[in-house]
Amino acid sequence: MMFDLIKKRNGNWKDDTLSGLTVALVLVPEALAFSFVAGVNPMIGLWSAVFLCFITSAFGGRPGMISGATGAISLVIAGVVRAGNEIGEARGIDDLGLQYLFATIMLAGVIQLICGVARLGRFIRLVPHPVMMGFVNGLAILILLAQFDSFKMPNPDFNPELEGSLKRVWLSQNAIMVMAVIAAVTMLIIHFLPKVTRALPSILVAIVGLSIAGYMGLFETKTIADVLRDSGGDGTLKGTFPLPVWPSDIVWDQATILLIVGTAFSAAMVGLVESLMTLQLIDDMTETRGSVNRECLAQGSANFLSGLFGGMGGCVTIGQSFINIKSGGRGRWSGIVASLTLITFILVGGSVIVHIPVAALVGVMFMIVIATFEWATLKVFGRVPFSEIFVILAVTITTVMTHNLAVAVFVGVLLSALIFAWESAQHVRLGRDDSQEGVRIYNLQGVLYFGSVREFGERLVPSNDPDEVIVDFKDARVADFSSLEALNAITERYASAGKRMRLRHLSPACAKMIDSASPLITVEMAEDDPHYVPANL
Repeated sequence: MMFDLIKKRNGNWKDDTLSGLTVALVLVPEALAFSFVAGVNPMIGLWSAVFLCFITSAFGGRPGMISGATGAISLVIAGVVRAGNEIGEARGIDDLGLQYLFATIMLAGVIQLICGVARLGRFIRLVPHPVMMGFVNGLAILILLAQFDSFKMPNPDFNPELEGSLKRVWLSQNAIMVMAVIAAVTMLIIHFLPKVTRALPSILVAIVGLSIAGYMGLFETKTIADVLRDSGGDGTLKGTFPLPVWPSDIVWDQATILLIVGTAFSAAMVGLVESLMTLQLIDDMTETRGSVNRECLAQGSANFLSGLFGGMGGCVTIGQSFINIKSGGRGRWSGIVASLTLITFILVGGSVIVHIPVAALVGVMFMIVIATFEWATLKVFGRVPFSEIFVILAVTITTVMTHNLAVAVFVGVLLSALIFAWESAQHVRLGRDDSQEGVRIYNLQGVLYFGSVREFGERLVPSNDPDEVIVDFKDARVADFSSLEALNAITERYASAGKRMRLRHLSPACAKMIDSASPLITVEMAEDDPHYVPANL
């Protein structure tokens, strides 16, 4: 099947090496594009990809997962770069925005390290499946939409002072047609080559083959050299290994601290959410299990070192991770090869890599979109509760509208929690037993918590009950302080009416909770019957 792009299989050194080469080719244009989004030199994005990819591949919690410069992080940090440059212009300091950036990324790395040490990564397990589906679908749509920018070029008539002036415009119709054909050929090679042979990754064959064809003059189309020129470069790719930098020109006043700390926290959380969600997806695809806390530590270390060596930071690159898995990369060696290959491109191999047709990379990403989108979503309508479908759609739309995966996941988890609370509140049952003369027993079933206490309290009316009332918790439990306060208020209502309300058959955990809160509440306990066996609630 065309959509079955990711096979569950064990990796080996050959697969990891070839897959790493493929990933390195795709990392280059992505790093360049995200550098442009962040407003920094393309080399900053490339070296960020090197540091993130190497450190997380070697020490991270998910072998086969690829990290690098990402759109999510570049969007978050773009504001701090602009703010730093504006302050630098006022103080007469060139590129002060870069110092703001490096400080922010180093601090973000420290925050991620703290999350790893505190083992906070495990909270990603609380993300419900509908949120995961919405996350995946929104992510696939974002990857798809991002590819269309490759069919554009800088507008030579752009005037920033003219309202409505476009910064980028579409290529000519012929150029778009050529790119569309190249992208389609790439997709066909990726789909059909594995049916003939699996000796080489189909993605690598497609990229290298079409690059050779373009270099031989069989067609003329946009290449990575053109992307470099669009980013303000001269069309060549060459750099030197970066040296450590330190943001010594920053004046740490209150406004600067708030800006850098706030941006660093946002970058750290966005990076962790995107990385840990992707880790879970790859776990499911490969039927293996990664370590979320180890990934937090690796991401934090990589971002700190990236900022220290003049990088823009990043997190997991979802598209490249899927490409790696699709190409057979399962071990740490695949990511290490990708980072080492990227270093080679930067230092000595740039004259070759710049000839890669952008359309070939677009075709690869189109196939990744097909593999990423959760097509089962189309089958859930009418088959699962509407609330679940609503969460999927809400997360998908939020992801596409905000381009912020962390915000989308937060929205989804919040909606799921509210829906759960609402539905759980409806499941509280209160049966009445008048078998004992002069005593009314209410048999409570369900969980008494903040979402259900209101309905529970409204059903107990002192004026309608005899002088003795017992609430039986044999099939129920007390969950939080809201329920304790509700029991206290109801007890006082009965006492004010000259009546007595007692509780019985509380589980040991519930009894301990009430006993701990005894200085704050007044609740009377009834004697349990001798045949009662405490429920494990």
